Amino acid sequence: MIPAAFDYYRPKDLAGVLALLREHGDDARVMAGGHSLIPMMKLRMAEVPHLIDLQDVPGMSEILISDGKIRIGALVTQYEIIAHEGLAQSAPILREAAMQIADPQVRYMGTVGGNLANGDPGNDMPGLMQCLDAQFTLVGPDGERSVAAREFYEAAYLTARTDDEVLTEITISAPTGGYAYEKQKRKIGDYATAAAAVQITQSGGRCALASIAMTNLSDVPVWSQSAGSALVDTEVGGDAIKAAVAYMLDEIDPTEDNRGPVAFKRHVAGAILTRAIQRAWSRA
Repeated sequence: MIPAAFDYYRPKDLAGVLALLREHGDDARVMAGGHSLIPMMKLRMAEVPHLIDLQDVPGMSEILISDGKIRIGALVTQYEIIAHEGLAQSAPILREAAMQIADPQVRYMGTVGGNLANGDPGNDMPGLMQCLDAQFTLVGPDGERSVAAREFYEAAYLTARTDDEVLTEITISAPTGGYAYEKQKRKIGDYATAAAAVQITQSGGRCALASIAMTNLSDVPVWSQSAGSALVDTEVGGDAIKAAVAYMLDEIDPTEDNRGPVAFKRHVAGAILTRAIQRAWSRA
């Protein structure tokens, strides 16, 4: 389909972006790579009278790693996440997840910031960033503020970002221990039927810390403190894994769609999470 008519802007700095957002209010939307927003516009699921392209705005395309902190600009692409050797050492789960997003053509253009800011419950990065306890930097007319990834998502396509704010950067502490990102999907390029991000820290042969989040099983990503806590102070054996899965299954709320009925999705969620925990523990 063809989107409704819109005005296109490509400002050269963030001040220009904020000025356009202030001028046009909720009739304006910002676009990074466009792989989330443009399909919605074509399907007439989103009508955007004023489209603001961020590609020429400097300062949002860098990956910086220093003193145990990782800072990722919102315009960094999934391909750049995959290709960055420093990230492969500091946070290998980022590369593992990015490799499973869509296909190479999408990964060359699709950005981390766009994947996060759109609020699409099927996107991979929101759940992953909740697992890693990321902080999102939002810039608006009143200045800059930081919002935790675990508090950012409110409902499908509804986030804590206001209409006059731009997500500019993601900050995470370099994770330690074992990791896994497991994803089940019908075909290459599809959203997940279920996906799980797991980070586990081991000490003395037992789990010292665990963080678990899942994707596309509710109208928001689901980070489960209870599921992670079920693994702590255990050797991550069968009973502990079953307990973690049970806690997560209590917190997800899948709906029936063309990826399957609710019972099937819950079954897949349990299988995917079990596999992710086992693989993260084997790497810990």
